[in-house]
Amino acid sequence: MNKGKDTKNDAAENYSGVGSFILEIVKVFLMALIIIMPVRIFLFQPFFVQGASMEPNFENNQYLIINEFGYRQTAAEIANVKLFTVKPFKKIERQTVVVFRYPKKPDQFFIKRIIGLPGEKVEIKNNQVIIYNEENSDGFVLNEKEYLPGSVKTVWDYSIKLKEDEYFVLGDNRMFSSDSRSWGSVPEEDIIGKVLLRAWPADKLTIF
Repeated sequence: MNKGKDTKNDAAENYSGVGSFILEIVKVFLMALIIIMPVRIFLFQPFFVQGASMEPNFENNQYLIINEFGYRQTAAEIANVKLFTVKPFKKIERQTVVVFRYPKKPDQFFIKRIIGLPGEKVEIKNNQVIIYNEENSDGFVLNEKEYLPGSVKTVWDYSIKLKEDEYFVLGDNRMFSSDSRSWGSVPEEDIIGKVLLRAWPADKLTIF
């Protein structure tokens, strides 16, 4: 009789042990969701470069991490379920590389470089980009030597006055880029965030 009772007790203890193990797994899973999901949804997004418009600085099929924090909350929109809209609150600096929704087709995402800021006038002539704003009413030629090879020319004569919630963007590969010269400015609300990290290929790992 005692032997039978011991067997039942052992079975109960084993069952209890399995239940505790499963409970711990569930707890770990929930904790991972609590910690990881906000980071994935609210802070960072992966992005694959497609095309040659940002060469030589960003090449086709490179894997980037985009910093969304303070720029745009878009997780719901990426899933094609537009639940809410949060206006960006962090200023985007000139010459920052950003990812945004293509204004002509919002379900597509583009990567370009910020050239003109809200309220400015941007003019392209003689292969130069000229910026007019309150501090520079006569305009200044934008220095792009840091990221453009000397052989790259900004072609197409163009002029635009940006509204207070618009940005002017250009691809680094100026001869082969569909950008603001073709389809106009980018509304502030369409900007997802700025490029934070090039994660792949490994030999070109870069923090921006």
